[in-house]
Amino acid sequence: MAIRVLLGFSIPEEDLGHLFEVYQQFVENVFSLPVDLPFSGYRRGIQARQILQKGLEKAIREKLQCTQGKDYSDALDILIESSKEHGKEMTMQELKDGTLELIFAAYATTASASTSLIMQLLKHPAVLEKLREELRAQGILHSGGCLCEGTLRLDTLSGLRYLDCVIKEVMRLFTPISGGYRTVLQTFELDGFQIPKGWSVMYSIRDTHDTAPVFKDVNVFDPDRFSQARSEDKDGRFHYLPFGGGVRTCLGKHLAKLFLKVLAVELASTSRFELATRTFPRITLVPVLHPVDGLSVKFFGLDSNQNKILPETEAMLSATV
Repeated sequence: MAIRVLLGFSIPEEDLGHLFEVYQQFVENVFSLPVDLPFSGYRRGIQARQILQKGLEKAIREKLQCTQGKDYSDALDILIESSKEHGKEMTMQELKDGTLELIFAAYATTASASTSLIMQLLKHPAVLEKLREELRAQGILHSGGCLCEGTLRLDTLSGLRYLDCVIKEVMRLFTPISGGYRTVLQTFELDGFQIPKGWSVMYSIRDTHDTAPVFKDVNVFDPDRFSQARSEDKDGRFHYLPFGGGVRTCLGKHLAKLFLKVLAVELASTSRFELATRTFPRITLVPVLHPVDGLSVKFFGLDSNQNKILPETEAMLSATV
């Protein structure tokens, strides 16, 4: 999605697979200590970044040479046009840096949230069943399966209130990134400390969600806290900010929520799934929130009566998400 939709690149499947492996190495080492020694995480991250940028430069040059056949502007098009409007042509290095940042923003955070969504649906079968009930009520889950292509539209998804609550609760408890940075525009005082103009400050999304007084039982996964009847997030602007806050809130938040909603509908309507390990994996927070060694899940297809389609052999296919 990040490569083909957001950036408009046409990269062969084989090359894309190789870039993905290199990208994983880059992400794993992106927060390494800056110690440039052989076999260090920092050196591996730098090497991965160089390989990525070489592949991205080739894709960018091909994209700039071929502009026909498109009826929309992708994120990279907008980035390039915006720089031209301000009288500054972006260099190739700036384009590569911007592209890599877009991929990181689009992939790492969405992958984290998707995995957290699946894990919570596994841990809370009652939530999954309530979600299926809403899909049935809206005519999306009918006679055991998803309706024909075209049923899932933006207006349909917007009407799924409980689904919206589920996504919000996942993002409250399992925000992919821990916080963000801002520059102080004018000197202010906080708890007796003076913060000077021009300083960089970091705000913590996770600590905000954990300590916000509006949320009851903050450690409990409870999608209904966002229902119209309770609306625990209605009081105050900055108690709930999984995508940041202010004018620099995440540009891709609507796309991310749309992606998560479509994933949840597909999972609830077309498959049964279960944990492929005895226990749930340990969670780590760097570089984004994710399970250590991934989340292993067994997925079963469903027939028209919502019964599992079992494989012919006892060997089950499992997927790590």
